[in-house]
Amino acid sequence: MDYISNTAAEKDKMLQEIGLKEVKDLFQMIPEAVSADERLNIESGISELELMRRAQLQAGKNKSLDQQISFLGAGAYDHYLPGIIDALISRSEFYTAYTPYQAELSQGTLEAAYEYQSMICDLTGMGIANASMLDGGSAAAEAVTMAARITGNSRVLLPDTVNPAYREVIKTYGAGAELEFVDLESKQQIINPAQIEKNINDQTAVVVLQYPNFYGSLEKMEEISKMIKNKKNTLLLVIANPILLGVLKAPADFGADIVVGEAQNLGNGLNYGGPNLGFMACKDDRRMLRQLPGRIVGKTTDVDGKEGFVLTLQTREQHIRREKATSNICTNEALNALMATIYLATMGKEGLKEVGEQCYHKAHYLAKKINGLSGFEVLNQDNFFNEFVLKSEKESTEVFEELLQEEIIVGYDLKNIGENGILVCVTEKRTKAEMDKLVEKLEVL
Repeated sequence: MDYISNTAAEKDKMLQEIGLKEVKDLFQMIPEAVSADERLNIESGISELELMRRAQLQAGKNKSLDQQISFLGAGAYDHYLPGIIDALISRSEFYTAYTPYQAELSQGTLEAAYEYQSMICDLTGMGIANASMLDGGSAAAEAVTMAARITGNSRVLLPDTVNPAYREVIKTYGAGAELEFVDLESKQQIINPAQIEKNINDQTAVVVLQYPNFYGSLEKMEEISKMIKNKKNTLLLVIANPILLGVLKAPADFGADIVVGEAQNLGNGLNYGGPNLGFMACKDDRRMLRQLPGRIVGKTTDVDGKEGFVLTLQTREQHIRREKATSNICTNEALNALMATIYLATMGKEGLKEVGEQCYHKAHYLAKKINGLSGFEVLNQDNFFNEFVLKSEKESTEVFEELLQEEIIVGYDLKNIGENGILVCVTEKRTKAEMDKLVEKLEVL
């Protein structure tokens, strides 16, 4: 296309061709009541040097976790990031790569996705994994609608021990699919299996469980799974923390049909809240394979016997007839998935196990210390992985404010979801000195 200059004559000609007299006629559909009558009070332009100084001044007001001790979790976690990750993902062929529509030109990107899928299958015990999802919440929602398509049922059992943000996303997706949600109320930070038994029936498509749940506790997975297996047309969806899977049973071992989760904690930073990385895996079953959203990378050989990678399955509306698509999600998180792949390859099975064990033991050390303080109580008792609910006689807001003065983020305030307590998280990054400092500060509140 030739470059078109915006001369007055050309503007007039363009307007005439579309039957208008003035540029403002393009906006005549905007009501006068909301139209600005005066010129906007916008500052004049500044130089690049001035802009950089202003940006740095604003950025300097932020506080990073290098300056604060963080016990905040609730779905996004402060784990150690091996230096090799940034070094490798900064290569331009990865950093600038887009969706590999022409797979034969994107062998490196495809191979990385293939390795990522293989590692997710190893972690979850599932037979199939897709090339990644936008985040844990959308992965969970996609899995629920997937289960409904597979079973032909519309009833979903959704305990309140599932991350509240995930529950909202699941219900938003489910509204369009006309799903029926049964909210199950928990007590003592886990769902009572009797609640599942009471509400499950032949119209139930899926039971959703989180592993560990939002409060850090471990549900009675095997007991609940047996109930579900008695219903031939009901699936078990597990939302799993991948760090936990380095030390405890894979969801496949207690009968999960679909496993999803947030993989931000596999080599991805917090980055002020994103981007995140959703993972999704399912049993090696033809019905599930055809309903799995996103895409799957496969490995094959060409006519000369050379190994290559291809997009094996693409069930998105961009690739197949819209009415046959399993999802209208039009992107994945390839770069973030690459970070997770590098992290898992760097850590290995023993390294991931050590991270999980450190998270567990440090969290239990801190919980025991705090539980011994007057005015504080750990509600999960001993049933948690690396997050626990702390009940305080003082208002949680007051606890937060006073500890922030000491550059300590004590956790997630459950008042945000209408509950009392503080959700405290401990990762392998927290030192004994940092945990002891938190205990000392709580003791004198």
